[in-house]
Amino acid sequence: MTASGCPDPEVLREWDRLVDRTPGTDVTQLSCWARLRRQVGFTALYLLAHQAGELVGGAQLMTRRVPVLGTAGYLPYGPLVAPEAAPGPDVRCALADALAVLGRRRLRMLFVQPPEGAQDMTGELLRRGFRPSSADIAPVGSIRIDLTADLAEIRSRFGKRLKSWTNRWKGRGVTVRMGDEKDISLLVDLMAASSDHQGYSALPIDYIRTLYRELSPTGHAAIFVGEVHGVPVAADLVTRCGGMVRGRLSGFDRRDDSMRLSVPAAIRWETLQWAKACGYRWLDFGGLRPETLTALLDGQRPGADPFPPTDQPKVTFGGTAYRYPGPVEMIRPAPLRMAYDLAAHSAPGRRLFIAARRRFRSKSRG
Repeated sequence: MTASGCPDPEVLREWDRLVDRTPGTDVTQLSCWARLRRQVGFTALYLLAHQAGELVGGAQLMTRRVPVLGTAGYLPYGPLVAPEAAPGPDVRCALADALAVLGRRRLRMLFVQPPEGAQDMTGELLRRGFRPSSADIAPVGSIRIDLTADLAEIRSRFGKRLKSWTNRWKGRGVTVRMGDEKDISLLVDLMAASSDHQGYSALPIDYIRTLYRELSPTGHAAIFVGEVHGVPVAADLVTRCGGMVRGRLSGFDRRDDSMRLSVPAAIRWETLQWAKACGYRWLDFGGLRPETLTALLDGQRPGADPFPPTDQPKVTFGGTAYRYPGPVEMIRPAPLRMAYDLAAHSAPGRRLFIAARRRFRSKSRG
C-alpha cells in the first residue's frame, strides 16, 4: 500500500482505468477531478493498493487546510476495489487499515462515503475507530433507471402526466439537442435562474467551464439543451463513469411556456434514450433528500403524499431508490472531537457546519 500526493502519470492513467471499470463509483475518483478541485484549494492524496504488481484498489482523497483545525480530508465514493481483485477482502482490509492510519496520523478530520455496494467497507472502518457520520459530504442515496430494460418497459413506469408528454413534446415545439463547450455560458445562466428561484448559490462560470474541459475529452461529461421553438430554456450536464450516467448540474428558465411544457423532463427522457443506446447500465438522477429516500425505500408510491419540489421530477420517472453504505468519520484529538460534537448540538454550530460543508462540497454536487 502506498500513499502519494503526486503519483507517476502512468500510475494515474492506470488508476483512471480502474475507476472507469468499477461499478458504483463516480467521476469524483478520476484524476482529472483532482485537477478541478485544485482550482478551489483542495489537494489530492492517493492510496494505491497493488497485488502481484497490479493495481487492485485505492482511493483519491481531497484534503484542505482549515484555519485553526488543521488539515481535513474527505473521500467521496471510495475506496475502490477492482472488480477482478482476488482475494477482494484482503484488499478492502488493507485500504481500511491505510485510511485509519491517515485519520490518526496525518488528518485532523477524515470523512468517508463508501461507494455503492461497499457496505462491508463501512463495517471495516467502524471496526478501526471510525464512527457513523452525519456530515453529508455526499448524497446518502439516489434514484436510478435500469437501462437494461427495453424502452417500452421503462416508459411504462413513468407517472401518467410524464408518460403522455413523451408523445406530445415534438408537437408542442420542444426539442433536445446535445450541447458542447459553447453552451457553458447558457448552462450557467440557466443555473443562475434556478438558483434565484430555489435560493441557493450559483456556481461560477470558470469552474463549470473547467469541469467540462477536464471531463468531456475522455467522454466523462455531456451537455443536453432543451429548447422551445428553437429557444433554449433548460440544460443539464451529466457525467459518465463506472457504467453509470449521473445527473450533475442543471438549469431551467421558468418563464413563459417552459413551465407548462415540462422541458427538464424532456431532457431527462432524451438523456435516458441516449445513455441506453451508448450501452450504459444505469441512469442516476442525482441525490435525493433523506426524507424522500426513506419514504421511497419504505414503499411510498409517487402518487401518494407529494415529495419536495426538488425531488418530485426525479421520482416521476419510476426509478429505483437506493441508499449508499453508511458514511463514517474520524476526528482527532479527543478535545477537537468533543468540541465538534458540542457544536453540532447548538444553532450557531450547525450554521458553522453547514457553511463548512458548503465549502468542502462547493463548486460541485460531488
